[in-house]
Amino acid sequence: MNETGALAAFSSISSATRLRILKRLVEAGSEGLSAGDIALAVDATPSRASFHLSNMSDAGLVVSSRSARQITYRIDFETVGALMRYLLNDCCKNNATVMACCMPAGKC
Repeated sequence: MNETGALAAFSSISSATRLRILKRLVEAGSEGLSAGDIALAVDATPSRASFHLSNMSDAGLVVSSRSARQITYRIDFETVGALMRYLLNDCCKNNATVMACCMPAGKC
């Protein structure tokens, strides 16, 4: 990930609703969720959820697939991982204190 991609991703999740959507899609895993289910989970109208999902899709955080009239949204775990790597490796320069937060429990 480069600086431009990182800025787009961080900007996308700087909204409380979008951060809740990200968390909910991570929980849903590879199954994903419909816009309606996401809207219910984050207490938003379906049109508002679609607006946020579009922004997150533009930032590369979310992918979608269509089956008939239903669109299923999934988190793009590769992009989220690239964002974390960018933050840890490029921004934090592998700082030991920062890296310790990412170690398995009991290893710090």
